[in-house]
Amino acid sequence: MARAAIRSASAAPDAETRANTDHHDALRVWLRMLATTTLIETHVRSLLQERFATTLPRFDLMAQLERVPAGLKMGDLSRRMMVTGGNVTGITDLLEREGLVVRSADPDDRRALRVCLTAAGRKAFRAMAETHERWIIEAFGTLDRGELGRLADLLARVRQHVRATHKETE
Repeated sequence: MARAAIRSASAAPDAETRANTDHHDALRVWLRMLATTTLIETHVRSLLQERFATTLPRFDLMAQLERVPAGLKMGDLSRRMMVTGGNVTGITDLLEREGLVVRSADPDDRRALRVCLTAAGRKAFRAMAETHERWIIEAFGTLDRGELGRLADLLARVRQHVRATHKETE
């Protein structure tokens, strides 16, 4: 099923098909990055649903909590995930009902709730994360270690440039 999703996604028009030879190289690269990211994300979403009966937003929320064992405030989760507080609340409600996360009063702020993974949540996330990592490694399997390093360096340079440029325009 997941492989079929990749085939159908690759056959469908994507962001890259909007570019032509008249467009600047930077625009064509941007559209290729967007199309590639979308293709990989679609594949990962499908695999998470198929193998773990979960969604990418649920996986992402658990990943944020796994990085901070003491837990995070709901607002911090929202900022880290770049989604609305309502989205975080809905995902947290579902995960809490399944016993994967727990909410508790924040000791530093009586008005806030802190969300933490439960032992069952940590175990479930570890299984998903190990498999997720294999999927990503497989997606980049056509590149050798040196190529991956160069790609990472190039993307870091672009990110640094965009951040610096954005700061100048604020």
